[in-house]
Amino acid sequence: MFEVREISPGTRVIDIAGDLTGASEAPLMEAWERASVDGVRAVVLSFVALEYMNSSGIGLLVTLLVRAHRHGQQVLAFGLSDHYRQIFELTRLDEAVGIHEDEASALLTLS
Repeated sequence: MFEVREISPGTRVIDIAGDLTGASEAPLMEAWERASVDGVRAVVLSFVALEYMNSSGIGLLVTLLVRAHRHGQQVLAFGLSDHYRQIFELTRLDEAVGIHEDEASALLTLS
């Protein structure tokens, strides 16, 4: 459901697949812990394989943002559908998360 990939020593990607709901809390937080260790400066969230996200899923993302902020980490995202991009705008998550079209463009902002 949540795979973690290392792009570089300072950057990791969490691939979010399937649903992001309240039931996702434990596996998402475990993935976040794996992704944000060892001096990681940026965590990139891939929503390419996201099927469904509800308000509880949005709440989990806010929790991740708070944790990232505490550790001075940047959070980026890519692969959001138009529907979820609008939700990010309505909830103002787009002001805290750098949203990009694809992984390559997200990673370019980190260079």
